Amino acid sequence: MMTRTPTSARILAVEDDPLLASHVQSHLMSCGFDVTLSHDGSEGLQLAESEDFDLVLMDILLPGTNGLEVLQRLRQRRSVPVLLMSALGDEQNRIAGFSQGADDYLPKPFSLGELSVRVEAILRRVAYERREQHLGSVDGGLQFDEGRSDVAFSGTWVGLTPSEYRVLELLWRHRDEALSKPFLYQQALRRAYSQHDRSLDMHVSHIRRKLQAVGYEATRVNTVWGKGYILTQAGQ
Repeated sequence: MMTRTPTSARILAVEDDPLLASHVQSHLMSCGFDVTLSHDGSEGLQLAESEDFDLVLMDILLPGTNGLEVLQRLRQRRSVPVLLMSALGDEQNRIAGFSQGADDYLPKPFSLGELSVRVEAILRRVAYERREQHLGSVDGGLQFDEGRSDVAFSGTWVGLTPSEYRVLELLWRHRDEALSKPFLYQQALRRAYSQHDRSLDMHVSHIRRKLQAVGYEATRVNTVWGKGYILTQAGQ
């Protein structure tokens, strides 16, 4: 039996193919979700900004405003999880999606069973993060706020994407411990590691740049060659 967690979650599905949109809506509603449909990017963005959804499911190739543009603009105001769907399954499009703050990427064609599993995995992760109390300080005054999916230093928000926040938060919880790329992909990015997938490296690069931009220097994300990454005190 499929686990439905949480069953009352509100999902916005932005998909211009009316047949696929109908199948997605019917399937997710049968799993207990409250699903709102939108068929173009501009309308989808307006709905996502004006209403409170637990997850946005969005195609990349949309009329009006494409999905990547919608995601970029949405991330300026909302940290709602976003699952991208696209027939454009090449690495460059996946990287583009994650660089704009996507939480997961589902290449078309996909089964409705896989879709609901991905949706539930994201919602479970969000529910888990909300239960945990991550608002606090670390060395040098860095503050984590899971509600905003961001960190602050000396009163200035760093401006992390949700994926970048999860990577940094996981490294912080395991400070001074080298975390492998497969572990970081599974626990922070919530998908399997692929040797040719460079999105984790890109997220780490963005984290380093953004922390440096606000003057945070107490800890540092270092590369462990052949393994992954580690968060250590600066100078170690």
